Amino acid sequence: MSGLSRALSKERLLNPAWWQRTISSLRYALHVIVRPFDGFWDLTHEGRGSMAAANTIVFLMLLTRVLRLQYTSFLFVRVLWAEVNVFVEVLSILLPILIWCVANWSLTTLFEGKGRLRDIYMGTAYALTPYVLIQLPLILLSNVVTVEEGAIYTVLSSISFIWCGFLLVVAMMMIHDYTLGKTAIFMIMSVFGMLVIIFVLLLFFSLISDGIAYFVSLYRELSFRLY
Repeated sequence: MSGLSRALSKERLLNPAWWQRTISSLRYALHVIVRPFDGFWDLTHEGRGSMAAANTIVFLMLLTRVLRLQYTSFLFVRVLWAEVNVFVEVLSILLPILIWCVANWSLTTLFEGKGRLRDIYMGTAYALTPYVLIQLPLILLSNVVTVEEGAIYTVLSSISFIWCGFLLVVAMMMIHDYTLGKTAIFMIMSVFGMLVIIFVLLLFFSLISDGIAYFVSLYRELSFRLY
């Protein structure tokens, strides 16, 4: 089965039509961020988006995060690289995105939400587009502005986060066909759902860790007594 999946993936990557559709879906992200209500509706209900484009946007966001830590002027971002783990930095963004999608889908499915898990992930990914478009140029800007001109950097950086937040709200409205008030309620509930999921995961891994530690100590005790 894995061999078949690899063959299909290779065939897709070599297919010019697939690349054309993916590039078109990426370009559509520029339409979504300026006309979000129409954009997010067409993104999922009219099939204007694609998982490949969504994954690309998420990857670009993760790359932007790492580049921002690496190359932003120390006047605006102070990073002690001896204490930074790039893998942890990537997971600190990727895992919340995935847990958010699962929590939102789990709740909205019970309350007439029309979005599938795939749609929620795609809408969330497209909503992150302003972060990439604004933060990448800001890396360069941070190295040419002075402290006195730093307000420009701060304002633009804040705009990128506010814009992403606004787009995420609209995305959930359009995907689930909710009102603004209902969307706000379920987004807040989704945040609490994320906390529950994180707690369950931590509890699960803690139990697994304790179980492994018990069997390791048991093995050592038996080895000590027998040998």
